Amino acid sequence: MKGVVHQGFRRCKFATQTRTTEDMKPGQTHFGYQVVNEEEKSKKVHEVFETVAEKYDLMNDVMSAGIHRLWKDIFIQRLAPVPETKLLDMAGGTGDIAFRYIKYLQNLNATDAGRSSVTICDINQHMLDVGKVRAKRLGYTHDSCGVDIDWVCADAEKLSFADESFNAYTIAFGIRNCTHVDKVLDEAYRVLSPGGRFMCLEFSQLPNDTLQWVYDQYSFQVIPVLGQLFAGQWKPYQYLVESIRQFPNQEKFKSMIEDAGFRQVTYENLLFGTCAIHSGFKI
Repeated sequence: MKGVVHQGFRRCKFATQTRTTEDMKPGQTHFGYQVVNEEEKSKKVHEVFETVAEKYDLMNDVMSAGIHRLWKDIFIQRLAPVPETKLLDMAGGTGDIAFRYIKYLQNLNATDAGRSSVTICDINQHMLDVGKVRAKRLGYTHDSCGVDIDWVCADAEKLSFADESFNAYTIAFGIRNCTHVDKVLDEAYRVLSPGGRFMCLEFSQLPNDTLQWVYDQYSFQVIPVLGQLFAGQWKPYQYLVESIRQFPNQEKFKSMIEDAGFRQVTYENLLFGTCAIHSGFKI
């Protein structure tokens, strides 16, 4: 254990010294604090989630002390789906957002008022397979829950769906893993019908320097250790904390959503800005 903590300290120190990506060349991007060729990133991200899929939900509970459940509940409450909603849940592999969406509609008795649907998309088939097992265990199947469910393995940057196929698009804790965030936003805009809503739940930046410092200490010193102890994996969780620091802050990401064509773009900070809910409409 002592050796693991010491390893984490060394990596944290190194990571904070290599945050900048100003030296990236054309065709390069970041994978955590590493600079890699763009075509490498999707492969590396795929390998990360292939590795952690079985322990993904357990680690979410461990790392956040279960708070991620509250964040996702709030996320669906802000979406406030109604009967006949056609939701595309991108990066939705294990079903956390989709299941909350279904439960929300069931609690409204909205599944009888009009057939709603959810298409759960993820670039990693293994994550989708874990989600399907969970869905069956929870009774969230196409025939029994009152909502049409589809599982699709797809890349958020190049979706095969027709234009204006959905009236809601969600992506939770997934967009920062994409190589070209602008392409993801463009695709979200394309597949949404006029009036459709884009919503993103993603880790963000704390505006208070002291709180950010405390958060950094926890992230770099504790999270990879927890990954090693509970999932037998260090590197995927080192990547996790690095990828969060590389993601644009709330205002910059808001501008990116607007650049994609969305209007009435807003964001809501959760837990002092540890993560944020971003929302925009195709008008």
